[in-house]
Amino acid sequence: MAEDHAKVTITHHVQGQGGKYVAHVDGSEHTGYLEWEPRDSAGKTKEDVHVATHTVVPQAIGGRGIAGQLVERLVADSRKYGFKIVPRCSYVAKKFEDNPEWESLRAK
Repeated sequence: MAEDHAKVTITHHVQGQGGKYVAHVDGSEHTGYLEWEPRDSAGKTKEDVHVATHTVVPQAIGGRGIAGQLVERLVADSRKYGFKIVPRCSYVAKKFEDNPEWESLRAK
C-alpha cells in the first residue's frame, strides 16, 4: 500500500431507505464510497440490518486504505446505532473474515 497521508473525511448520506458512506480525500476531486440497503425482512423481524452492497474506490485515490476506512466507519456506526450488517460486498465480507471481533455485528 502506498504511503499517503492525505486527510480522508467520511460522510454518511441517507438515500431512500438505504445510504452511502462517502470518502472525501483532501486535494482530490475523486471520492470512494460504500453503499448499503436495508434488508427486506418480510415482516419477520424488526431488527435493523444494513446490507453492504458495494465498495468502490477509484484508482486515482487507491492504495491509501480508503476502502478499509469506509468499512470501519460502517462498523463504528453499527456499534453506535445498534444495527447489524450483512456483508454482501466481497470487500466487506473479506474485512469481516479478517476481523473476527466483528462477528457479533453480523446479521443472522
